[in-house]
Amino acid sequence: MNQQPFTESTFQSYLARHKLMASRCSACGALHLPPRPLCPDCFGDDLHWTEVSGSGKLLAFTVIHIAPTAMIEAGYGRDKPYVVAVVVLDEGPGISAQLLGVDAANPQTIAVGMPLRATFVERGEGEGQRTFLAFQPAD
Repeated sequence: MNQQPFTESTFQSYLARHKLMASRCSACGALHLPPRPLCPDCFGDDLHWTEVSGSGKLLAFTVIHIAPTAMIEAGYGRDKPYVVAVVVLDEGPGISAQLLGVDAANPQTIAVGMPLRATFVERGEGEGQRTFLAFQPAD
């Protein structure tokens, strides 16, 4: 498993299997998500894939009313906004993804610091189907 290249394609293949994977530097131990082939902390190139828990806390968020084409196709837009969050995982790295299970029309109900857990969203059909990382409240 560690022989897989640190590419977007490999990261997506792990998401399709509902695994959230990061890269860990063998030299300094730093964990990176999205994964990187080179450690920006010590510039080491001996990294390996590490599965992370998917548990974390909400660091920041924004509500999107003007959606890009892919999200319009998923049913979002001016009348149905969605939330994008920056989540800090329990293991340390942060990542942005859609936040599900919250009321995007009432963002005052969303609390920075709330515990979250990763979930995976399938969009598209046939060969166009793709798995996306998302988060939802842990409670």
